[in-house]
Amino acid sequence: MVDLVTVEVIHGALTYTTEEMGIVLRNSAYSPNIKERMDFSCTIFDQKARLAAQAEHIPVHLGSMGLAVKRGLEKLDEPLENGDMLLFNDPYISGTHLPDITLITPVFYKDEIIAYLANKAHHSDIGGKTPGSMAGDATEIYQEGLIIPPVKFVKKGKIDKEIAGILMSNVRTPKIRMGDLRAQIAANKLGQKRILQLAERYGSTVLCEAMEEIMSYSERRMRNEIKKMPEGSYSAEDFLESTGTTEKPVKIKVTITLKDENLKIDYNGTDPQVEGPVNAVLGVTLSGVYYVLKCVTDPSIPMNDGCYRPVDVYVPEGTLLNPSPPAAVAGGNVETSQRNVDVLLKAFAQIVPERVCAACQGTMNNIAVGGIDKRNGQQWTFYETIAGGYGGRKGMDGVDAIHSHMTNTMNTPIEAIETIYPIRFLKYELRMDSGGAGKWRGGVGLERSWMLLADSATLSIMAERTKFAPWGLYGGKEGAKGEFYIVRADGTHVKLKSKCTVKMKKDDVFVVKTPGGGGYGVPIERDPSLVLEDVLNGLVSLESAKNEYGVVIDLAEAKVDRESTKRLRCKMKTNCNTGEVNG
Repeated sequence: MVDLVTVEVIHGALTYTTEEMGIVLRNSAYSPNIKERMDFSCTIFDQKARLAAQAEHIPVHLGSMGLAVKRGLEKLDEPLENGDMLLFNDPYISGTHLPDITLITPVFYKDEIIAYLANKAHHSDIGGKTPGSMAGDATEIYQEGLIIPPVKFVKKGKIDKEIAGILMSNVRTPKIRMGDLRAQIAANKLGQKRILQLAERYGSTVLCEAMEEIMSYSERRMRNEIKKMPEGSYSAEDFLESTGTTEKPVKIKVTITLKDENLKIDYNGTDPQVEGPVNAVLGVTLSGVYYVLKCVTDPSIPMNDGCYRPVDVYVPEGTLLNPSPPAAVAGGNVETSQRNVDVLLKAFAQIVPERVCAACQGTMNNIAVGGIDKRNGQQWTFYETIAGGYGGRKGMDGVDAIHSHMTNTMNTPIEAIETIYPIRFLKYELRMDSGGAGKWRGGVGLERSWMLLADSATLSIMAERTKFAPWGLYGGKEGAKGEFYIVRADGTHVKLKSKCTVKMKKDDVFVVKTPGGGGYGVPIERDPSLVLEDVLNGLVSLESAKNEYGVVIDLAEAKVDRESTKRLRCKMKTNCNTGEVNG
């Protein structure tokens, strides 16, 4: 039995190793999507291929990594040897979508595997019908890019040139792709070094026993948290607004059942898989479950395989959240994953209401664009996700202009974008009045626009919440819906669907207005001084302050007219004592 002090020291070392792997990956990468947005995740697994430690990276990557490692290793015809690295991106194995390439490395100590390292990085192009490999109208996975089954990309320490040649022949920006793949290799090599240092210091037996104890500790704490929740069954549902090929809404339904120390998540009632790119493979669905579970329990519980053990997830095959190939799935990873979280939080709002926020923007606002840059004759592809509003929470406003839930990426600086790509930014600002009104306001979204400098380009959008607004909680109002459009060089405005692929020409301007988060609590209960602060910060207009919050502001004096506010608020109530609001 390993002493608890040693267990905690090893736990800290493993966790920081994953963070250090991420630093190496970021610093070594070529693409802005990885170097600037940090769209990657790093993990450590024990010798039984169970998650032992992870960095604070991307939830949709991390929650699917356990399934990816398990299935990836199962697909091997021959075992991994020292110096080998396994590469693949098949979503039905890796658990996300084709742009996410997974790399697994065994750690050998005295001819025995004592751990596995795994990282996953989003490559800004992996082939397919459109630049960026995020076609909003794809109907099967073959249109979304190159499918890579588990292969030994690195053999005995050297990259397999034949496999690399196949990969590079099927992407639009091969130099950048290979640079990013080498960055993934470098990250795992660093992880190998750190694990071997731990094995040398403590012995491989102690290291493996410590990993086991770390997982058991997380399991005990997670079961204790679940035990505190009221037993029973709780259901919720929400909708995707379209499939990418039709405007028909698609339902996600979940029932959460709690009994003793166990939790069952059942997706019976969810719509069948669709002909469009919004299907989410099983790994994506599981990642949403694990993320929400962490949100509504104790964030200090170490995240590893032990956290998952009290949870039983049932997802019917052939449905939106567990499709059968060759269903297209690029948008399932980025959009359906967000709606899955919304549905789960709706259900948990009935169980632990004080721990659930109103709906966040509910989309990643995926933008992929590319073409030929005549300045150098090279193909270019650019991919990004754009922040929006976070939902209001008990005692706290939602955060403004932030990536939420299943994504955890950074902002790509416009200076980096303009330096590399034929794009010029015209606007990048907070979107006034987009946050849902509430006692605790929803965070506001963004307005962002840029002009195309190249002769032409292909633009793909994969987004949500342009029809169904982010919902509020406990009397809070909805957040603003998203908008996408192109302003042509002649001044014509072309409104775009939330999932589409279109052509752009030189001097066309692309405009994005991202959704705000939902409000939490009755708006007229908001402290008037906070409304004034929002107005002064450009987050709420004078009209909204009056109409939504019943607050009259004298902007010339920069103060609240208390008497007028009191009278207006009384008019907004059916009863000044109850706080009920007129419809």
